[in-house]
Amino acid sequence: MGQAGKALRHVLETYSISQSSLASALGVDRPVVFRWFHEQTDPTAETVASIVRVLRELNPTAAKDFIQFYLVDPTQAGEMDLMATPIQELPKSDTVDVSAFSRLLKKTTNSYKYLFFISLLDIAQRRQFDVLSPINFQEIIIEILANAWYPHTYFKLSFGLQDKISDKLDSLSIDISDTKIIFNDTDKKHLRRIISDQPIEDIVSSLKRYVPFLLIRPFFEQEVKASKAGRKKRTNPGDDEQEIVNLAAALFDNKKPLYRFDASLYKDCSSITLHPEWISYLENNYSIVRAWASWKWLKYMQQRNPNVPAIANKLFPPQERGSLNHQKAYWKLILQQTNLQCIYSKRTLPSSGFSLDHYLPWSFVAHDQLWNLIPTFPDVNLSKSNYLPNDDYLDEFITLQHLGLSISQEIMGSKKWSNYVEPYVTDLKISDEKELLDLQILKSAYESTLTPLISIAVRQGFSQWYYR
Repeated sequence: MGQAGKALRHVLETYSISQSSLASALGVDRPVVFRWFHEQTDPTAETVASIVRVLRELNPTAAKDFIQFYLVDPTQAGEMDLMATPIQELPKSDTVDVSAFSRLLKKTTNSYKYLFFISLLDIAQRRQFDVLSPINFQEIIIEILANAWYPHTYFKLSFGLQDKISDKLDSLSIDISDTKIIFNDTDKKHLRRIISDQPIEDIVSSLKRYVPFLLIRPFFEQEVKASKAGRKKRTNPGDDEQEIVNLAAALFDNKKPLYRFDASLYKDCSSITLHPEWISYLENNYSIVRAWASWKWLKYMQQRNPNVPAIANKLFPPQERGSLNHQKAYWKLILQQTNLQCIYSKRTLPSSGFSLDHYLPWSFVAHDQLWNLIPTFPDVNLSKSNYLPNDDYLDEFITLQHLGLSISQEIMGSKKWSNYVEPYVTDLKISDEKELLDLQILKSAYESTLTPLISIAVRQGFSQWYYR
């Protein structure tokens, strides 16, 4: 299962919050929280938002820690007590200016600063913080494009109307349709190699023009303010950037900015060198800093994709997909009792060797809930890939789901059936599980749930598909 269950278990145990109290506050049955706690099922991203809201009422610090644990893989935390630090705060330091550092991602109108900073963290962590030598802009830009590829190309999120990162990615020939590569390339090695083989010189030149210089401006706010007071206006393009280059070089030992540049002239700069004391700070607090940056990035992207589900699961390379054994067992039991047709190919489905199709593509919903899964043939599933089904399939999809629910209710015990259908009740907002057996009620619930989601997916750029 995914990160939410792990995060919930950690926080409930750390803050002595009972599963019953959380269930009561959420308005769900205790077994629902039990299954999350033991990672038997995962809450959807929308449910995660409700969990955060309830935790804030029960214990605000627990809510902050849940967010941090949800956004960062706890296996990367080492021996550090991650949960001691709220997500909005950074660890204090006697050697570097954390206050200036905390303002790096303020006043941002596009994605560039977030992606630049997160990419810099990725490079430092991959090099095991052995980064006293310069990091060239080309390596950083490749990392930026790799980090942007998943949210833009695979998950089809918007970076904002003024943002040009999506245009840069679209200008490249990056075709990764193999989901095994997508889900196994968590360190982006394969993606970086593809990008580095592309003609990206113009992209490097464009993206390095402002961000590397303006990102560290908070370290020199007093000096920049004094400089502005001494003259009425800038006279040449690049004056602001050149001033940062000069200040970073002159005050590297005194002000200790995050990095300095490799040349004295702005136009000649091609790499940065991190300050040794910032390298030490980042290494000692990597997971906390990464969670802080991820949270800032999440807030930015939520503002630009306000109605899109599961934003938090779409910002970074997806982790290895969970097993669908539980969901396959459900449909296998049904197929052993009756003959069902694939809604796409109209062929009779076998009771084994079938595939499970995400009716709304996984790259849009980012979950494996049963209410969105139906059996199909492997070749049909491969053909459908990352597409939305044509609207003509909706009635057949709902009818197939209804058949599955009716048959499973007859052959399963009530407790087992309740466990399987709990996501239907919760996510389709049905008041009682027995109403799942009423085709008209189920149809109305599905239409209310899917219609707005499909509209959002179409606006995002998901294309519709019809089986040929």
